Amino acid sequence: MAWAHVPVDTGSPAAGAVLLIGIPGSGKSTVAAALAARFTAAAHIEVDALQELIVSGGRWPSPERDEEADRQIFLRARNACLLADSFLAAGFLPVIDDVVVRRAHLDFYRAAFTGGPLHPVILAPGAAKALERNLARDKTLTTNWSFLETAMRDELADEKIWIDSAELTVEETVDAVLAATGLHAP
Repeated sequence: MAWAHVPVDTGSPAAGAVLLIGIPGSGKSTVAAALAARFTAAAHIEVDALQELIVSGGRWPSPERDEEADRQIFLRARNACLLADSFLAAGFLPVIDDVVVRRAHLDFYRAAFTGGPLHPVILAPGAAKALERNLARDKTLTTNWSFLETAMRDELADEKIWIDSAELTVEETVDAVLAATGLHAP
């Protein structure tokens, strides 16, 4: 096969995408990586890593009102969906992780991801457990984001898949995600 004729898309797309959401410290990135590792073809799309691609002009979310940071939240969500659509078409199950606590943000993901079913899963170990995890990890956060728990529970209360992972291991949480979404890892 010549390089000019290498097909990227398989003709057998993956069975949708998983969107792991929750507040900082809820275990999204760890669980997303472990979930993706369960499949023979999967990609972990860490939305924080997409933010880090911005070399200049990047604005991380902050508790204060910052319209540019808010715009970039949606920019990185759009880019995550573009990557997810591409991976899905190539036969890889995309597993996206992002801090999503507002209805408008989740609705944006639903509209921007067009490749197949999107399976949002909310990891909700509770604000105290998330703060404990944040304090124990290498990645230092300058803000205590525990207050986002209230907004998430208010705005996303009607979402179907909530997993209280406070007392679950990573592997048990992955099992719970698979059971709740109906996805099957080989």
